[in-house]
Amino acid sequence: MKIGELAAATGLAPSAIRFYEQSGLLPAAERSANGYRSYSADAVERLRYIQLAQALGFTLDTLRAGLITRGARPKDEMHDEMLQRLDTRLVEIDHMLATLRTQRKDLLTVREQMVASWADGQCLDPASVALTPRRRPRPRPRRRGRHGAGRMDAMSLPSSLRLATCRWHAATRRQATRDRIIGGLASA
Repeated sequence: MKIGELAAATGLAPSAIRFYEQSGLLPAAERSANGYRSYSADAVERLRYIQLAQALGFTLDTLRAGLITRGARPKDEMHDEMLQRLDTRLVEIDHMLATLRTQRKDLLTVREQMVASWADGQCLDPASVALTPRRRPRPRPRRRGRHGAGRMDAMSLPSSLRLATCRWHAATRRQATRDRIIGGLASA
């Protein structure tokens, strides 16, 4: 099967197929006399497996590790490992969902506080914002980002948000001043 036929059978671009071959996820294709790649029917199954695993969020490195040892072990052992990888991925997704729920809650809180401070004619004081403390889902060490757990300082808000908040506040003050001046001229 030529690369174009394999691409049509799997819905992948020929460049993606070549990439998978070069990265060791797909066995090297045999070459015909004219130099064209010739793939076996097993390549379709392998590429569909890769597509499924990527759609489920597995990295190419994880796939590579699983595919390399695939044929070297008994089926029961291989099945157990696959189930373990799926269970690990489910735990990762649960942690991501918990993080997203917490971030959503924090965003709603910051939004409410911004609206309230703007209604009072003030800029939001980032030091007054208390975020939900973050739990580390894994013991694996990570770099701490700018947004640590707990209270935020003024510099921990993204600069675009700080700038937009203060520009809005300044524009509101200018408009209020114009309204007072125009109102004073109209009554004189």
